[in-house]
Amino acid sequence: MSNLKKKHKTKQPWLNEHLKDAYVKKARIEGYRSRAVYKLQEIIERDMLLRPGMTVVDLGAAPGGWSQIAVKCVGEKGRVYALDILPMEPLEGVEFIQGDFQEQYVLDKLLNMMDGQRVNLVISDMAPNITGMKVIDQPKAMYLSELAVDFARQVLVSGGDFVVKVFQGAGFDNLIQELRQSFESVVIRKPKASRPRSPEVYVVARNYHLHQNHIVT
Repeated sequence: MSNLKKKHKTKQPWLNEHLKDAYVKKARIEGYRSRAVYKLQEIIERDMLLRPGMTVVDLGAAPGGWSQIAVKCVGEKGRVYALDILPMEPLEGVEFIQGDFQEQYVLDKLLNMMDGQRVNLVISDMAPNITGMKVIDQPKAMYLSELAVDFARQVLVSGGDFVVKVFQGAGFDNLIQELRQSFESVVIRKPKASRPRSPEVYVVARNYHLHQNHIVT
């Protein structure tokens, strides 16, 4: 059997499941770009994270579902900055940069776009390309989460909030402990739209202690 046929056979069950997924169907009906919107929607409703006039940064934004939710919530007086290594179709009210968040020049480009403005909320749905081998995937995923934490510390206002996708496994407990040093409250959410077999959870960190952390300008 050719590699192409093997790849097709491997993807087919996932594709069938995806097309039958209730959240996929709901997203299409409601005009959202991905089923992931319902993960963020549940979190922000439960934790009351988004309000009109806020400034938000969306990391790992493509195809734009989370940015759709954010820009709708913050309204005309708010700002939404988004970044992803993949392209994203333009969204009104969202300032987007395409690039690899792991590259310093991409981070600098985002910070320059923000022009020194601190933000109320950082949301990160970043994840590496999954190989299916946990020994490879977990360190890559954790590295992206740690980069998101470092970024949040750079840009959040005092009292700001942070939501980050994290894969449970090696490094998870250390990341939670690290966040508890910088935020008043740290809780773990597993939204209904997150597939039960997935190791992903979302960490919601509230009320950033800006004065207790090193400030990068």
